[in-house]
Amino acid sequence: MPHTYIVRCDDGSYYVGSTWDLEARLWQHNHEGGAAYTRSRRPVVLVWNAEFDSIEQAFAYEKQVQGWSRAKREALIRGDFDALPDLARRPSARRPASE
Repeated sequence: MPHTYIVRCDDGSYYVGSTWDLEARLWQHNHEGGAAYTRSRRPVVLVWNAEFDSIEQAFAYEKQVQGWSRAKREALIRGDFDALPDLARRPSARRPASE
């Protein structure tokens, strides 16, 4: 089953990817191969993943999430789906926290 996933790297940064085999891909990130980005930031820990019907859908969502801010990625990781639309807005257009 295709997946889009987010791993937290040892330096606290996030890496977003997609794969057919999540378990094998995580092993690669932590042992051999994997993405160039994660090779110098091991170990990595899976913090979020979602299954898709096709690898094309998983890849498209990977590209979408890669363009998100750290705050928006962290809302996704927390499962705070209500926060996602507001985090997509420019900072000056966001609603104050008190509302």
